[in-house]
Amino acid sequence: MLRKTEPDMTPAAPPDDDIGVPVSVKIRERVKAARKRFHSNDNIAEFIQPGELDQLLEEVTVHMQGVLDAMVIDTENDHNTGDTARRVAKMYLKEVFNGRYVHGPSVTEFPNAEHLNELMIVGPITVRSACSHHFCPVIGRIWIGVMPNEHTNVIGLSKYARMAEWIMGRPQIQEEAVVQLADLIQEKTQPDGLAIVMEASHYCMAWRGVKDMDSKMINSVMRGVFLKDSNLRREFLALIPR
Repeated sequence: MLRKTEPDMTPAAPPDDDIGVPVSVKIRERVKAARKRFHSNDNIAEFIQPGELDQLLEEVTVHMQGVLDAMVIDTENDHNTGDTARRVAKMYLKEVFNGRYVHGPSVTEFPNAEHLNELMIVGPITVRSACSHHFCPVIGRIWIGVMPNEHTNVIGLSKYARMAEWIMGRPQIQEEAVVQLADLIQEKTQPDGLAIVMEASHYCMAWRGVKDMDSKMINSVMRGVFLKDSNLRREFLALIPR
């Protein structure tokens, strides 16, 4: 009589052509197959599988060590830079550029039960980013003005800060960052009007180049009634405590 054998539950080995392929290549190929962008200020979280961000950290650490070696820094004997490659890789992937690699924050929405239709301003929200030209810090503040209607979703004040942090946590230029943030808030709240003003110091100008420590960049996005109604726009700008 033949003995019944149990099915083999051993996980299948990865295909031979997948062994040794850097995780960055796998992620890039998924993005390309979906015909999506992966610019410095794009979010690619949907293409990263569980566990791959840690693998990416290891890969970036190796490349960062190569940068230090090319800069002729003796990391083997220098006690200050012995673990710098991993620290920098972790900083980029899991802190300052984390907005590229993780999904957006959950935003709890509430119905506008009281039919609020008065101007609301949130800010200043401190934001931290880095310019995509030199990877130097961009530190600033944002004010957000919302003109709701009876159909507008009401969200918690902290969620505006969470959304700003997620958008700014990528290599950015300020002009594009405020537009991305406006698009996200518009999608989540559907207001009659939306206004955003950002003021920031750029260390690519303060730390290098002309080394001007006092210059700031201010830009804005106006949508809906803020764009059409000059009185409302002036009211919003006048109420910003700058």
